[in-house]
Amino acid sequence: MFDKILIANRGEIACRVIRTAKRLGIKTVAVYSEADADALHVRQADEAVFIGPPPATQSYLLVDRIVEACRKTGAQAVHPGYGFLSEKQEFQKALADAGIVFIGPDAHAIYAMGDKIESKKLAQAAGVSTVPGHLAAIPDADEAVKIAQKVGYPVMIKASAGGGGKGMRIAYNDTEAREGFVSATNEAKSSFADDRVFIEKYVEEPRHIEIQLIADGHGNCVYLWERECSIQRRHQKVIEEAPSPFLDAKTRKAMGEQAVALAKAVQYKSAGTVEFIVDKNRNFYFLEMNTRLQVEHPVTELITGLDLVELMIRVAAGERLPFAQKDVKLEGWAVEARVYAEDPFRNFLPSTGRLVKYREPMPGSDVRVDTGVYEGGEISMFYDPMIAKLCTYGKDRPDAIDRMRRALDEFYVRGVSHNVPFLAALMAHPRFREGRLTTNFIAEEFKGGFTAKHLPPRDPAVLAAVAAVVERVRDERSGVTQDTRTVMLNREPVALNVTGKDGNFTVKVGDRSIGIQTGWVPGEPLLHGKIDGQDVAVQVDAVGSGWRLVHEGGQADALVLTPRQAELYALMPVKAAPDTSKFLLSPMPGLLASVAVTEGQEVKAGEPLAVVEAMKMENVLRAVQDGTVKTLHAKAGDSLKVDQKIIEFA
Repeated sequence: MFDKILIANRGEIACRVIRTAKRLGIKTVAVYSEADADALHVRQADEAVFIGPPPATQSYLLVDRIVEACRKTGAQAVHPGYGFLSEKQEFQKALADAGIVFIGPDAHAIYAMGDKIESKKLAQAAGVSTVPGHLAAIPDADEAVKIAQKVGYPVMIKASAGGGGKGMRIAYNDTEAREGFVSATNEAKSSFADDRVFIEKYVEEPRHIEIQLIADGHGNCVYLWERECSIQRRHQKVIEEAPSPFLDAKTRKAMGEQAVALAKAVQYKSAGTVEFIVDKNRNFYFLEMNTRLQVEHPVTELITGLDLVELMIRVAAGERLPFAQKDVKLEGWAVEARVYAEDPFRNFLPSTGRLVKYREPMPGSDVRVDTGVYEGGEISMFYDPMIAKLCTYGKDRPDAIDRMRRALDEFYVRGVSHNVPFLAALMAHPRFREGRLTTNFIAEEFKGGFTAKHLPPRDPAVLAAVAAVVERVRDERSGVTQDTRTVMLNREPVALNVTGKDGNFTVKVGDRSIGIQTGWVPGEPLLHGKIDGQDVAVQVDAVGSGWRLVHEGGQADALVLTPRQAELYALMPVKAAPDTSKFLLSPMPGLLASVAVTEGQEVKAGEPLAVVEAMKMENVLRAVQDGTVKTLHAKAGDSLKVDQKIIEFA
């Protein structure tokens, strides 16, 4: 076994590897860029080595810097995590030349299976069913259009070296194929330093189901069941679960055995994942193989009881797998939700900045949080905006989903926008709960984007009662309390009567009586307690003279008033929001990559106006209506703040 390993990564996956290494008694080395000098993985490792400026191309993607860090610290092996250099065969070769073990597959397997084009050719040669397409790199946009026409729309334009949803576009016509080729190649070059893209038929109404593998260097390879990864947005997984609610035992076995056969064909060693597209009749088609640990590996660990990072380390150290296929258990159900720093109410645009407040759900046998952040830390514009991976476990799927809903209520994040409201909406969605999933789920169920209308308070009376109780607890400190109250809940009046003390309250709303037991005290961001005997968690923020309550993803502003105050409040005018209809505003902090118009130019609705780049993703801003450009307030290359003016229209 190794004495010391280096983690060639950052964020939550670096912390995840460090956790297992420490349990095994292995010392760890972190690497970090200028932007990550105070990062959590740097704090948790035994040693840390500085490797360069914030851009990944100048730090985390530099092979020689990682190799030198190993030499400097005496690290015997490197765990690459996912992303960055994890699927770069030249990295594995460089480590091998330096006498350092790569905790992952050998270079030939990385090449054969990690490249999307080559892996599909290999799969075809092995008789594996694949999706129709053009498996050669496409030179330009004109050729992309010709190929797309030949394959037949809709098509998927994909980066050959891609992953994580980057460098992928769906095209339904020639215009989208041309634009998609440009965007996909730009993203691929920025993210992977490889701008090759290919085209394949886009299978409509598909499920995305993947098989987790683990193989040793002695010819043993087993599959650790499947993960359902169909809930995606812009080809980026949002919710994963294990097992899949769709597969039957026969299909599960067939997919697992085919994945193992494919891995053995390239003498695969370490953890890997074979991804499939599965149609409504449970026909499955090879999509790609990820020759690394997956982001969503925790759900597999929860249902099998295995530690995949530990197995990867042991396999890399030359050990045999300690179990056979027949020994792999499948118990219970696990769900993972990716918590991102992004604003779901503004088309999921990235949100960067400081985590002013950060509190995770209490971990336990049914809740797991993998994170690389901490309160007071920064969400950097240079990297993936993930805050954490929240996983829950239950005896069955409904149990795991219900536990996830409570855990999301307990996830308290302030300072940056986050997608917890959207995740809560997914968990509550009837179609999701029924397991009727496809990769188009989000696009179909949230047409026009995500809004507060998707999260109305399930029981407004309960939230009004909570507001009345927290107000009463605060009033108790001054010794002045009043039973009769009117709660303005999102400006709608709710008349009620609240009685009780010492954490035990009764709130009467009309003919209804609501019992609330809680030990909440002012200043505590989470109200834990029971409402009518049910365990609940409500996020509580003091806002001015009122309260902002968050429950089940929904947000409500509450002002607790006397009846007379409520009468007067109803007469107060509502301040109108400023008119910004004549401006194109930056929807996120980022770099203004390009401006497509000039002053005096007439534009039509839908025309591209500018491209803002943030976290390696290109965001095309389009005209929402016809108009004439009056003034350009920013130029290509400018760094933009949220809502900064870019273009003014006449």
